[in-house]
Amino acid sequence: MPLPTSPVIRRARLGAELRQLRRRESLTLEQVCDRLGWASTSKLSRIELGQSRPDLADVLDLLDVYKVPTPAREALIVIARDAATSRGWWKTLGEMSERQRTYAELEAGAADIVEYQPSVVPGLLQTPAYARVLVSAGAQLTPEVDVEAEVRARALRQEVLRRAYPPRYTAVLAEAVCDPGDLPVAVWREQLRHLVAVTGLSHVTVRLLPRGAAGGGLHPLTPYSCYAFPDPADPRTVMLEALTTDVRLATVLDVDRYERMTAALLAAALSSEETVTVLARRVGE
Repeated sequence: MPLPTSPVIRRARLGAELRQLRRRESLTLEQVCDRLGWASTSKLSRIELGQSRPDLADVLDLLDVYKVPTPAREALIVIARDAATSRGWWKTLGEMSERQRTYAELEAGAADIVEYQPSVVPGLLQTPAYARVLVSAGAQLTPEVDVEAEVRARALRQEVLRRAYPPRYTAVLAEAVCDPGDLPVAVWREQLRHLVAVTGLSHVTVRLLPRGAAGGGLHPLTPYSCYAFPDPADPRTVMLEALTTDVRLATVLDVDRYERMTAALLAAALSSEETVTVLARRVGE
């Protein structure tokens, strides 16, 4: 059974392919839009940057302008359909915020996911009660957030770990993640029990990073997630978490640097077995 593709990644790939085709024909944005009768260049610019869900008719028009031959044309049409998809599972994402949807689309199409978190449990491993506490705290800064919708969104994203062909998932958690902080004790203990339980899944790995184990200079400044996809032509991607808008990196240079960082963190982290022992001990404390 083929894995679902990631629309957000397919949009990025389609945009890059179309931009390369336009440049091969030595055409400017303005010249292409004039030929197609588009009112401004913003539409084409957003398609090339992967910032909008492409209309298949628009993509076909662009392929005509760029004189793309049949084999390559058919391949790009498949990518365009994936980039715009709203079929099947994707329909259930309707109530998600755009931020949550981006992560859901990356996760659902990934073959490998690696996340680093310095202070909280990643969304794919959160219990509803734990997620509710975090989202409610964040809502103090963004009152328009629908707390229960965000909690449901996390639960829906977690379905990716329970599907028939799940991605390989690794979470590298700084030791501070195991500290209860201001969490209600019952919520904290339930969350730790859940972390122990998910390590029983063959495709899920949780590794704790003890304080000072990696050396101060090796700790990333922000949480991040790395994604690799079944189709090697789909760009490997890193998401950096920020207070407002998260940052998506897809250049080879950027991704390679974060993958080297991940390798260093994993080398310094406790083994999976040691991590489970520590988590189980924390549950009883």
